[in-house]
Amino acid sequence: MVFNLNERETIANKFIAELRSIEIQGDRLRFRRNLERVGEVLAYEISKTLDYEEVEVETPMGIATINIPSDRIVLSTILRAGLPLHQGILNVFDEADNAFVSAYRRHHKDGSFEIKLEYVSCPSIEGAVLILADPMIATGASIVTTLRELAIYGKPKAIHVATAIAAKPGLDHVRRYFPKANLWIGAIDEELTAKSYIVPGLGDAGDLSYGSKVQD
Repeated sequence: MVFNLNERETIANKFIAELRSIEIQGDRLRFRRNLERVGEVLAYEISKTLDYEEVEVETPMGIATINIPSDRIVLSTILRAGLPLHQGILNVFDEADNAFVSAYRRHHKDGSFEIKLEYVSCPSIEGAVLILADPMIATGASIVTTLRELAIYGKPKAIHVATAIAAKPGLDHVRRYFPKANLWIGAIDEELTAKSYIVPGLGDAGDLSYGSKVQD
């Protein structure tokens, strides 16, 4: 399943517009907060797919019967760019277990690149609902590599991938290798540059969130 927020007229469109705007995205605090808010909206939509159980809650005036989620949730993200989006989802699923993966593009002289993983910290995901947050899906290679690595830690009940901006070629790549994964997207762009950057995209989410880095 692919769920695209941009197909609906909601407040999330304002957050995504500000993430894209060169006049606004220079404010790192606002950029990170907008990624958080997109994460919160996506988490709300994901919550509609969970299993629920009925519980009784004692109030000062009596007993209330309420349906609450019964699934165990594991939130994962790819450092460092994924942290604000991850935090937004964690704001909603505040009792979730968490996994963190360090992945980066290792570029070659011919212009190609490969995804390298350097660090993984993950609880068991056996039978859990796995939510992987990454602010941008360009080629989809990072998502596929990360999901393959996380599979070492168990077979999840369901896989959800949450992103703010995705390129269609990247989505196709993820769906090819993980056809049962649910993709939750703020907006879909059609193109990638020759260097596999999303157009129009929004730039480098990690740099915009935390400052520029020295390139290899």
